Amino acid sequence: MMCACARAPSSCAAVQWIDMDMYDGEPLAKNPRSGLAMPGARSGTVPIIRVFGVTQEGHSVCMHVHGFTPYFWAAPPAGMTERDVPAFRAALEAQLRAVKERARVADAIPHVELVPDKQSLLGYHHGRKQSMLRIYTGMPTMVPTAKGILERGFSFGGGAGREYMCFEANVPFILRYMIDNNITGGNWLEAEAGSYTVRPAVRKVSHTQLELDIAYDQLVSHAPDGEWQKVAPLRILSFDIECKGRKGFFPEPEQDPVIQIANVVTLQGATTSIIRNVFVLDTCSPIIGAQVLAHEKEEDLLDRWAAFVREADPDIITGYNVQNFDIPYLLDRMKTLKREAAQVLGRVLGNKAYMRDTTFQSSAYGKRENVETTIDGRIIFDMLQYVRREHKLSSYSLNSVSAHFLGQQKEDVHHSIIADLQAGTADDRRRLAVYCLKDAYLPQKLMDKLMV
Repeated sequence: MMCACARAPSSCAAVQWIDMDMYDGEPLAKNPRSGLAMPGARSGTVPIIRVFGVTQEGHSVCMHVHGFTPYFWAAPPAGMTERDVPAFRAALEAQLRAVKERARVADAIPHVELVPDKQSLLGYHHGRKQSMLRIYTGMPTMVPTAKGILERGFSFGGGAGREYMCFEANVPFILRYMIDNNITGGNWLEAEAGSYTVRPAVRKVSHTQLELDIAYDQLVSHAPDGEWQKVAPLRILSFDIECKGRKGFFPEPEQDPVIQIANVVTLQGATTSIIRNVFVLDTCSPIIGAQVLAHEKEEDLLDRWAAFVREADPDIITGYNVQNFDIPYLLDRMKTLKREAAQVLGRVLGNKAYMRDTTFQSSAYGKRENVETTIDGRIIFDMLQYVRREHKLSSYSLNSVSAHFLGQQKEDVHHSIIADLQAGTADDRRRLAVYCLKDAYLPQKLMDKLMV
């Protein structure tokens, strides 16, 4: 429920959104916009959309968007009228409740409406329009279940059972919200003064600087025209890791330690970095223009790097092959060493980053297997995957790509001597750190050069 101590806003909040997800929660007790009823369910568990973005001043924002209800469409039986809708809703509610008996929603089917003048895109209808049933469900997970009930054969009001043709039941909830509210990728969203409440520190669930609650129909989406073509000063973290592998073996996170993590942080459109550091295991000689952070134990290195990510609060995380190597290696290594808190790299308090294997296949690119990592509130943008997708080159190594586009190359350190440098002197580890920093710097420069 909305806390009485939430601050009333004194100005509008415009953000360029970068990430959007959903979670289950309680509905707001009342609409922040005075005098308006709150859309959606008033009790039970409801879906809440969480939008992360950045203001023109560079402040990170988390918006909790309330009241949007999932739905899908179905073709009604011939002769169905408004008087039949309550019986239809009650029968579908009962059947859905029987399947989803553990659901904590107030209503499994909160509302059904018969909408006139709709036309199916399936088949040829010679412009003929008809009424369609818009069926709202308590949670997004109930949409496919309700669709299955209708398609397998459903009856209501004592009538004969029939199979229903359903439409748009496979549209993801977040995408449905975006479509219905004219939200496009990375456009600007504006919460006008008086339409939202700011969460006090004790109720914040994110690391963002500003956190607010708003009804979905009060959030204004701006088309990317005129002044809304601008780009917020997004904070970009480019990083690279080095591992101490065994001779003749590719590094494995279950056995081989992370010995260095280099980081370069820049603002969108800036030509110079605002942070340039390297986390190292053991001692390391100073590096001009970079901060060297030495650690005696690998566990401390990982913990403090994770704390650095949360404090630097990047909007975009990039690098070269970070999606399939650096990030999965770090997360698996953290699990091996039981560094639970270090796995919280996103903007939601206590939420660990998580991975899943994905497969992409097309005639143009063939079949590719990737690791997809979710870090709440941050975009992971792998420059290797971008270059492979957008440019045809003879080699996609960082060295070759940097030479082709930037006229620069990596530092001269072969991977076979990394373990020896780590086991050497502070100057040897400095040489490795310079190499690691260059590998973090080059993807950022590629991003600028290619105007990604």
